[in-house]
Amino acid sequence: MKNFVFIALILSISKFLTAQSSMIYEPGSSIEVTTGADICADNVMIQGTYTGSGTLCNGPLPVELTLFTAALNKNEINLFWKTETEVDNFGFNVERRVKESEWTKISFIEGHGNSNSPKEYNYTDKDLFANGSKFQYRLKQIDTDGQFEYSDIVEVEVVPTQYDLSQNYPNPFNPTTTIRFSLPQAEQLKINLYNMLGELVKTLADGTYEIGYHKILVDAASLPSGTYVYRIESPGFVQVKKMVLLK
Repeated sequence: MKNFVFIALILSISKFLTAQSSMIYEPGSSIEVTTGADICADNVMIQGTYTGSGTLCNGPLPVELTLFTAALNKNEINLFWKTETEVDNFGFNVERRVKESEWTKISFIEGHGNSNSPKEYNYTDKDLFANGSKFQYRLKQIDTDGQFEYSDIVEVEVVPTQYDLSQNYPNPFNPTTTIRFSLPQAEQLKINLYNMLGELVKTLADGTYEIGYHKILVDAASLPSGTYVYRIESPGFVQVKKMVLLK
C-alpha cells in the first residue's frame, strides 16, 4: 500500500538555522503542498509524487544565526550575535521591549551581504532608564529584497542595588529636562518641584513605581527662569537636588 503524506500547514525551517536539515520522501509517497505552504530544508529529496502550488525551498536559506546573547555590564547591556553564513543580508534591526510594552527599534546594524565565513556583531544599549527592570531584545534580520525574519528573544533583568536620584539633564535647560532615578524595590513615591521660597510649584510624579531604572520628562514652559529644587520622597528614600531653568 502506498504511503500518503498530505501537507496542509506550512512546513518551514526559519532562516535562523542552527543545524543542517533534511527532508526525504521515499518512493511511493504522495505529497500535496497547498497554496501558500512551503517545504524548506537544506536538503529536500522527493522520490514520490509531488502536487500542489506550494513552494519547495531546497538549499541553505539566507542567514544562519548561530548565537544571540545579552549580558549586563555595569550600567549597560551588551548584545552579541554571530552568523555562520549570509546570503543577501541587508542587516539587522535591533528591537527592545521593557515589561509588556511594544517592541521598539533602537538601532540598525548593517549586514555583510553575502558571506560563507562566520561574522560577528554587537550592540551596546546604554539607556537602562526605561521605566522597568526586565529588558527583552530581538533581531529583525532583513534581506536585500525586503523580506525579514525575527530571531529568538533574549532577556536581561536589571536590578539596581541602591536608591539613586540623578542630576537632571540637561541643566541648565529650557524648557524641558529629564530626571532619572533608580529603585531597588517597588515604591510608592512622589517627586515635587519647589521654588527657592520653598513653595510647591509642580508635582512631577506621584504613584507606585516598579523596581528598576526610571525617567520622567519635566516641562517647565509655564514657569519663569530661576533655580528650582526637586525632591523625591518614598518610604525608603528621600533626596533633593537643584535645577536651573534659563529662558
